Amino acid sequence: MKLSRTFWRLSAVILTALVTLAGPRGSAGSTMAVKEPANGDLFTAFVSVLRHPRCMNCHSRGDFPRQGDDGHPHTMNVRRGTDGRGVTAEKCSTCHQDQNLSGSHLPPGAPNWGLPPATTPMIWEGLSDAQLCRSIKDPKQNRNRTIDQLVEHLTEDKLVMWGWNPGEGRTAIPMPHEEFVTRVKEWRAVGASCPN
Repeated sequence: MKLSRTFWRLSAVILTALVTLAGPRGSAGSTMAVKEPANGDLFTAFVSVLRHPRCMNCHSRGDFPRQGDDGHPHTMNVRRGTDGRGVTAEKCSTCHQDQNLSGSHLPPGAPNWGLPPATTPMIWEGLSDAQLCRSIKDPKQNRNRTIDQLVEHLTEDKLVMWGWNPGEGRTAIPMPHEEFVTRVKEWRAVGASCPN
């Protein structure tokens, strides 16, 4: 009798352990759950967008914008200026309107066209993924944005969204905008951590 009680108790413990280990895929109690990507992996899942020429041409080294897929310096010796909108008569808005002009290689446009201001130039060129992640999250470098404001900027700002519709003769960002938004919001949801 004592042996059979011990046997049944042991069987119950083993059965409970097996059910816990083999629980539904991805459930919180399962040790065999599908491993979620580390937060840094979630950032690297969309960092290619930030490195695309449509973004990097305004987030590159130097006090001037760049152009084209090769990132050559902007023609006409355009400069950032203190507010990021150009200098003297060479203001960005002189050529860049609130929308693209029709025709191949005519000036592109979106609301608030310009570079980041001189006080926070947000230069990403040459940064590792971890450095870029820390840079965009740093209020001293991102114009005092919180994570929620940063996500809003990355996913809804019309100037950023221009990268998916850059006008004739320009390569659009290849990751679909909806996928980019999803990945950015997933990254925020798990704490917006950066790669190591």
